[in-house]
Amino acid sequence: MTDLCDDIALQGIVDLMNAEDPAANQNLDELLQQFPEDPRLHFMRGSILVGEGQHIDAHASLSRAVELAPDFNIARFQLGFFQLTSGEAEAALQTLEPLDAQLEEGHYLRLFALGLRYLIEDQFENAVQALEAGIARNQENAPLNRDMGLIIEECRPIISKLNAVSEDTSVSETSLVLNQFAQNGMQN
Repeated sequence: MTDLCDDIALQGIVDLMNAEDPAANQNLDELLQQFPEDPRLHFMRGSILVGEGQHIDAHASLSRAVELAPDFNIARFQLGFFQLTSGEAEAALQTLEPLDAQLEEGHYLRLFALGLRYLIEDQFENAVQALEAGIARNQENAPLNRDMGLIIEECRPIISKLNAVSEDTSVSETSLVLNQFAQNGMQN
């Protein structure tokens, strides 16, 4: 018995998942019983569970995939992304950090991880730039580009509001200085 299922069986699960066939769950569970150490199967299971809203089990499956294969970069990224969207910012930062060492500069997952770190730090413009750069580089995972695009869409109104507040604040500060100058000048 090997630790990994064969590529044909794995592709069969992917095809079922892409077709949104309910048999994907059953077939995946059967493969996980045969190959409990295959990180790809745990990753796929976590992905399905996220889609079904089973967050606790999804977290466990994605974590197991990364535990089994720490250099399984897409699983690591998805776990970090899941942690972030679940409100676990510190855990997400720790999960995403190894991607900087595991991937070459400019790799789309590394850029996406950078974008998420900027997002955690409320650096929305930098987050958008990094995520857009990642989308431009990512030619292999269209669903992930859609997810990152959704984050960008959420950031744009925030950036607009922050820029408007910044402009209002600078005008207010200028007005305050001028008013103080006028009052002080009039007193003399």
